[in-house]
Amino acid sequence: MEKEQIEYFDTFEQNLQVELLKLCTSLGALEGVLLASEDIDERWKEYAPSYMADSVGQINTFPAAAIAWAGYVGMAVAQWWDCDWERYVAEPYETLHGERGFDDMDEHIVRDILGIALDTPEATKIEDVMRSCAHTAMTLIRREDTEAQTTKAFYIFARTTRVMFRIGAALRLKQLGYKFEKQIVS
Repeated sequence: MEKEQIEYFDTFEQNLQVELLKLCTSLGALEGVLLASEDIDERWKEYAPSYMADSVGQINTFPAAAIAWAGYVGMAVAQWWDCDWERYVAEPYETLHGERGFDDMDEHIVRDILGIALDTPEATKIEDVMRSCAHTAMTLIRREDTEAQTTKAFYIFARTTRVMFRIGAALRLKQLGYKFEKQIVS
């Protein structure tokens, strides 16, 4: 890939991340900072090929789900990171699937990995934030005016899911009580 293309995708990804961070902050789900960990980000590199294989077929029929489910994956990985990283560091991607595979991944992650009952206000808030993020991402993707089923469309989708993964991880880290603090080095 040419340098100009890489810069284009990098800029798209950075802009999307800024917009979703603003959105999550306005919804009270984050505080203007993307909480992150290199350990968590590394898991996306391992899960991304499988996630892409699952989600690409869903783009035309269920675009919001194809985008949002990456956020749920981020939430699950952040949960594992907080809970017992040594135990979960090698957890296979398929563990994230629900009874119906990719289709109910969101419910499986919320209920079975995060331990949140699906009929609670907390689960509803997660769903609302993820849906809002996915719709905002879809709007930004449409603004790129990219022809469907092209290499460019694939890379935009791939960058979008990576941002959603990070957003999901940040949301869960915030829910678990993590916060960004500046450290003063003397």
